[in-house]
Amino acid sequence: MTIELPRLKSYSRMKEVMTMYYMGAKMAEGSGQKMAWITSGAPVEFLYAADITPLYPENHAAMCGASRLANTLCSAAEEAGFSRDLCSYARTDIGAILTGTSPIGGLPKPDLLVCCNNICGTVTKWYQELQRHFDVPLVLLDVPYQYEKEDAAHVVSYLKDQLKGYIGTIEEVTGKSFDYDRFDEVVALSGEAADLWRSIQGMLAHKPAPMNSFDTFIHMAPIVTLRGTQLCLDYYRELEAELRERIEQGIGAVPVERFRLGWDNLAIWHQMNQLSRKFAEFDAALVVSTYTENFSYRGPIQDPNDHLLTYASTYIGGYINHGLDFREKELTRMVKDFSLDGFVMHSNRSCRAYSFGQYELARRMEEKHGVPTLMLEADMNDSRTWSDEQMNTRIAAFMETLTGRCAVM
Repeated sequence: MTIELPRLKSYSRMKEVMTMYYMGAKMAEGSGQKMAWITSGAPVEFLYAADITPLYPENHAAMCGASRLANTLCSAAEEAGFSRDLCSYARTDIGAILTGTSPIGGLPKPDLLVCCNNICGTVTKWYQELQRHFDVPLVLLDVPYQYEKEDAAHVVSYLKDQLKGYIGTIEEVTGKSFDYDRFDEVVALSGEAADLWRSIQGMLAHKPAPMNSFDTFIHMAPIVTLRGTQLCLDYYRELEAELRERIEQGIGAVPVERFRLGWDNLAIWHQMNQLSRKFAEFDAALVVSTYTENFSYRGPIQDPNDHLLTYASTYIGGYINHGLDFREKELTRMVKDFSLDGFVMHSNRSCRAYSFGQYELARRMEEKHGVPTLMLEADMNDSRTWSDEQMNTRIAAFMETLTGRCAVM
């Protein structure tokens, strides 16, 4: 049985926005416009304030995964000597560089590399490899892992000092003094967009949820790539308006919403459509994701007179850069706020920092909080280890368990 899911009208607008973003960068290539390759969790606002176009290899790799190019590109990287155990995002982009194969014609050559390890440790070595290839300056922002339930003040100060050095490198690359007034404007737009993205995800607490987590994985693209721009803010205003309209009309993300689930870890890009339909067959809606919420994280220190300190607090990294106690606290909050019946955990072969400890988290959620969990062992981009039959069997068994629990209750 094939389930047809109602597609958001904003999806077409999102594709238009992202196409304009990448086309603009490609058209500016060779014009003297400065370009920076940047990790998804790094503070991009500094680049927009300095009129440097940011480009995201991770976002590009996800597009390759969704378009089923990742396996070919990963293989090309492996043939060049990169281990298959390396992150599939890194292998995908290295393969794209080596072969010139890309759904968007590749990313323009960078003038600057900006790497922040707040969501991933692999990026440090990945970006060192990019620096060797492109021979351009590399900014590495080091964000210590947070083991406690709350962020440590000394870590925030440590990152603030690094942001000053980041500004210095930007000035060297552009040959201009950093525009702090423009930075304040970008900060304001960024904060408003992050608040709106948080609010939009919060709307999925409504029953039925007006969109699902698979939608949020798609619609998170602007908050990653365009954070700090008016275009990003305008897009999320349009999306919010459509979701409000759906709520008023009683339109849900799935035809029948009987079960509500959370998702932990990155999307499985090569199986997005299949998974969304598979869960819909069981009347299940995925209504919250730890990954997409991470891009609306607000740090505990908010000082309107010290934007660097505020941004250091924000870029500590949210869910991904924290230990198991913090993660357990977040998962239990999501269960309550979104009325969850269970959690789907993607044990991601490519993202060890995210996946480490998931089995312990699953045990805690089940034994301490009575929340069932489903573990899907896969890879976000590389589909060579994926098995439809195995995953369908696991999902069916999990949904049977939820159905049995509901019958008893």
